[in-house]
Amino acid sequence: MKYKLLTVIMLVALSCDRSYTPKPEGYIRVHFPEKEYQLFDESEMFSFEYPHYATVERNRSANAEPEWYDLNFPAYNGTLHLSYKQLNNNLDAYIEDTRTLVYKHTSRSEGIQEVPFVDRTNKRYGIRYELGGNVASTVQFFLTDSINHFLRGSLYFNSTPNRDSLNPIIRYVKQDIEHLMETVEWK
Repeated sequence: MKYKLLTVIMLVALSCDRSYTPKPEGYIRVHFPEKEYQLFDESEMFSFEYPHYATVERNRSANAEPEWYDLNFPAYNGTLHLSYKQLNNNLDAYIEDTRTLVYKHTSRSEGIQEVPFVDRTNKRYGIRYELGGNVASTVQFFLTDSINHFLRGSLYFNSTPNRDSLNPIIRYVKQDIEHLMETVEWK
């Protein structure tokens, strides 16, 4: 009996001697499906390919125009807002509006990278903006034929901006944005 009691006391004493080290905060693991695209051809002005895990619907906000669409990524709680404008000798104004909207994020951004896009064969020209840091919109772009069409896109997630946790998703969706830009066809 003495030995059993002594063993229990020693085990309790030894277990209380260890210090606890908390685990660092972690982020959830995200599953990324294989890339597979389908055609969106419901617009009267343009068409493009988008991923099968996304949905396209008309933008229903109060100030939305007829050719504005939302490309939703439900699994990632994000939306690529697409706004289309018909050009009427006002390309410079739309480009400047886009730059202004992108650079409004400067106070929160850790840098803005401008990636030019040129496809002379299909008359697609534009810039993709990649914003670093904890900003509301991490990827934005515009695409135009320089004469008739102007398409602007901005990616938003319905969560508090946290670049560390969103980075894998942003990289994954950025590939879809690049594919969209490469497959836009003007009508």
